[in-house]
Amino acid sequence: MAARIYKPAKSATQSGMARTKQWLLAFDLAKPREIEPLMGWTSSGDTRQQLRLWFDTREEAEAYAKREGIAYRVEEPQEIKRRPMAYSDNFKFNRVGPWTH
Repeated sequence: MAARIYKPAKSATQSGMARTKQWLLAFDLAKPREIEPLMGWTSSGDTRQQLRLWFDTREEAEAYAKREGIAYRVEEPQEIKRRPMAYSDNFKFNRVGPWTH
């Protein structure tokens, strides 16, 4: 069973950087999910996919995976491309685009 070690990205509704500083170890699916014939619910016999382990550093997550004998892959986080802006920048005289109501 393989696992993925990564830093989760912030959600679209989140303006801050909370829960993006820790590393997450999440297990991959061991077998595909099945549809129950009676109720039509999606089920799986694999309970490891529900397990999510949080670590402060990447090295801690890798050490845990090595210690427990878990095959893993590390996904590096992408750089955040943010341009700091102030509210007053909306009313500058040298704006690139026209400002209209």
